[in-house]
Amino acid sequence: MVLKAAKLVKRGKVATLGKVYQQDAPAFGSRGWRMTIPGLPTGGPFGKQELVYNDEYLSTEIGQIGTQFDGPGHIGVITSKGMYFYNGRFLTDKGISAYGMGDLGVEHVAKKGYVCRGVLLDAAALRGGTLPIPVKPVKGKKDPGIVTAEDVKAMVKRQGIDPIGEGDCVFLYTGHGNIWHPSKWDTFSAAEKAERVKKFNSGEPSFGISACEYLASRKIILWGSDTWGSDAVGPGFAGENPQPFECHIKLMTKRGIWNLENMDLSQLVADKAYEFLFAWSPLKIKGGTGSPGNPVAMY
Repeated sequence: MVLKAAKLVKRGKVATLGKVYQQDAPAFGSRGWRMTIPGLPTGGPFGKQELVYNDEYLSTEIGQIGTQFDGPGHIGVITSKGMYFYNGRFLTDKGISAYGMGDLGVEHVAKKGYVCRGVLLDAAALRGGTLPIPVKPVKGKKDPGIVTAEDVKAMVKRQGIDPIGEGDCVFLYTGHGNIWHPSKWDTFSAAEKAERVKKFNSGEPSFGISACEYLASRKIILWGSDTWGSDAVGPGFAGENPQPFECHIKLMTKRGIWNLENMDLSQLVADKAYEFLFAWSPLKIKGGTGSPGNPVAMY
């Protein structure tokens, strides 16, 4: 799989797909990024040249902020036997506590990481513009904010690439991520940032249930998007059904196909780089639910 994916590097270009971690960036719920550099300098001076150094102190939900990887310990469901997570694990299992997720820890995924064929699905091009946030479902009517299995097939055909297959890593561009603009964020006023954060978090266009079931049937190994959940979210956090984040359950809890959220796919879209060598590994955070990071595409 790695050798096959390496053949996709033809232009000698690199795109980093992570967004900047900073305090005023959008975050889900009460999550936040709070970094300080105490002391300035933090330590020193040492020696005749009076060396000084700086350290940062970080308070954050490190696995679930910004460009983030959802690992095995992130999403579960309550069953008659308890709180169930991927591969028969329960929150009451030995080794799982407030200090780490045991067998569900993200470090187990990080031992190998991902080197694969990356596939970009440009839904904004398919729809003719940024996808809207889904509205309340209407029976028999297609919502333009929800990407279906047929949409996925149409994008693959439109983009002239090979069908999605086993071992692929598949990423969706909706345009919604540009509300949290990858390059212009620091040029916005505090008021505009606040308005954009509110809009960004109010819902999101993304994969619908049929698309997620289709991707699972193709045996992909990773999914992601330029949105904060990669799951179509409408009013009250529902998607196509009243159940919130149903793709999370179908792909992650049931099948172990993990997720990358809040990706910056803008360079790939501009270059029409629809398939590429993709490389990413979460940090080896013992017992963590996920990981921050900066995925890389080479094409």
